[in-house]
Amino acid sequence: MDIKAVYFVGIGGIGMSAIARYFLHQGMVVGGYDRTPSDLTRCLEKEGAQIHYEDNLDLIPEACKDKDTTLVIYTPAIPAEHKELQFFRQGEFDVQKRAQVLGTLTRAHKGLCVAGTHGKTTTSSMAAHLLHQSTVDCNAFLGGITKNYGTNYILSQKSDYVVIEADEFDRSFHWLTPFATVVTATDADHLDIYGTEEAYLESFNHYTSLIVEGGYLIQHTGLKMQPRTGQNVTTYTYSREEGDFHAENVKIGGGEITFDFISPLGNISNIRLGVPVAVNIENGIAAMALAQVAGVSADEIREAMASFSGVDRRFDFRIKNDKMVYLSDYAHHPEEIRQSISSIKQLYEGRRIKAIFQPHLYTRTRDFYNDFADALSQLDDVAIVDIYPAREQPIPGVTSALIYDNLTSQHREMISKNEIIDTVKKGGFDVLITLGAGDIEDYSEEIAKILSE
Repeated sequence: MDIKAVYFVGIGGIGMSAIARYFLHQGMVVGGYDRTPSDLTRCLEKEGAQIHYEDNLDLIPEACKDKDTTLVIYTPAIPAEHKELQFFRQGEFDVQKRAQVLGTLTRAHKGLCVAGTHGKTTTSSMAAHLLHQSTVDCNAFLGGITKNYGTNYILSQKSDYVVIEADEFDRSFHWLTPFATVVTATDADHLDIYGTEEAYLESFNHYTSLIVEGGYLIQHTGLKMQPRTGQNVTTYTYSREEGDFHAENVKIGGGEITFDFISPLGNISNIRLGVPVAVNIENGIAAMALAQVAGVSADEIREAMASFSGVDRRFDFRIKNDKMVYLSDYAHHPEEIRQSISSIKQLYEGRRIKAIFQPHLYTRTRDFYNDFADALSQLDDVAIVDIYPAREQPIPGVTSALIYDNLTSQHREMISKNEIIDTVKKGGFDVLITLGAGDIEDYSEEIAKILSE
């Protein structure tokens, strides 16, 4: 097929927009639909994409209506009855999932992939930064906007490597063919798709079988999965007891974290984290392991780790001074929240910390409300917002009250979205964190402004 145009159904998604940028760089006509405008879609329009926000066949660019020259890419979040998606399917266009396209790219390059329930975006972004700042270089398709580059896509004209965030939702990562992959965690999630934890774990087992011959699996210690691979299997962890890759001589204090990276491929002393939070020690170990597999040197790794600025919405400091700290975090799984809060308490011991959490999805709330309550109860002051539904319809009896009723925090409250700002104005804290993968992020600028004043 001679592709001249690419049309995206759901172009505003973080993963979709990275692929759109790839095709824009290839000089192709890029068109797309999304439900609402966003910073991402506005950036894409400036870069040359033709985007509209109404499910309307008349608004599809003419260049994207030729089935012989148009590739159509859609996200699983788009409903099957979407008129534009139906038009392309009935017209026998080449219609592919986002993950299929990424799979093709992993076969055209050496895929360095990061899979797992959490830590994917930060770890893959770190790995991409390590490679891009080195003589090895890379292409990268990421699940967040990197602060170093202001984008979720990195282009290289010379590198054979591509860094990809391997998403387990809808079994998307089964389309990939990794040269090397990290698996960060396999805590059950997306049970609306998988049904059971066993099916979820089996999905990861299958994913590991897709690694190319002679490739590498770098998995966190203690995972429940049983990888089906005869490739090079190593482990990583924070502590020295079990992981082949691990940290030693960890020093946390004065706003800095330093450690020595211990590796079967060569130790690297005096690593300094550019984003000094404890959870990034493990993320960094996994990213450095991938970088070493790709041939990045010790000096290049040390320098790039110190200059990594982080990812939007991933432990993202909006205010950081002696009087007030405010950060937003995308954490939306109980274990992510547990790690996030643990890192904050370690950084700000003795400070008054408040969390505002917006649950994401009715099914996830139904399946894990006790775990959410347990993780949030590490803090004395917690506010719970209404559930962000994303792609789901309400489930009878499933509300934020399920989490709220099981909190053991000293101060707890249930609030609606339009009460978030008033809750912030009341104060009573030195450190604030907003948590969730929904639209709670839309309030972050106003929150930062209030707390700055």
